[in-house]
Amino acid sequence: MHNHTHHTQHRQRCAGPRGFGRHGGFGPGRAFGGDPGGSFGDRPGRGGRRRLFDSEALRLVLLHLIAEEPRHGYELIRAIEELTGGAYAPSPGVVYPTLSLLAELGHIAEAETESSRKRFAATPEGLAHLETNAEAADAAMARLAALAGPADRVDPAPLKRAMANLGAVLEAQLRQEGVDRTRLLEIAALVDEAASKIERL
Repeated sequence: MHNHTHHTQHRQRCAGPRGFGRHGGFGPGRAFGGDPGGSFGDRPGRGGRRRLFDSEALRLVLLHLIAEEPRHGYELIRAIEELTGGAYAPSPGVVYPTLSLLAELGHIAEAETESSRKRFAATPEGLAHLETNAEAADAAMARLAALAGPADRVDPAPLKRAMANLGAVLEAQLRQEGVDRTRLLEIAALVDEAASKIERL
């Protein structure tokens, strides 16, 4: 009985203040929990995981996006994913506690909307903070854009499929019984012609 009471009290002490719920409303959570910006952009690397952004950079990124237009948590996640060309999308467990902190700092506030999800808009205090830290905010946004690589990046899957198809066809031709030197030269000429055309694109 004593152990159960002690465990319950420990959970109550660790629960922390209420933060944003999964869909943007307030719900159980930690407003400052889990170092909300500490894992933002973390990715595997040699010798472990390396941090791309600290908590302040994450707050500036979210505040910058909200200043552009009112958004809810999921829209912010999608916006970051699009900015990085799909290379990275922060988890709700990172975004929502940071939104909670921004609200407590008075940098964002709930905006009136007909949507079931609560969108947040930048407050005058938030816009002033963003202006004061414009250089750091621009640097954080640039790092996100750098993850995307070239702006015109496209899915290479069709080209990879075509390459695999060409390899399979050439292999089948080589394995055919009775294939002669003339046939092989014709095939080689076709491949050379295709390579030349692609090089001139």
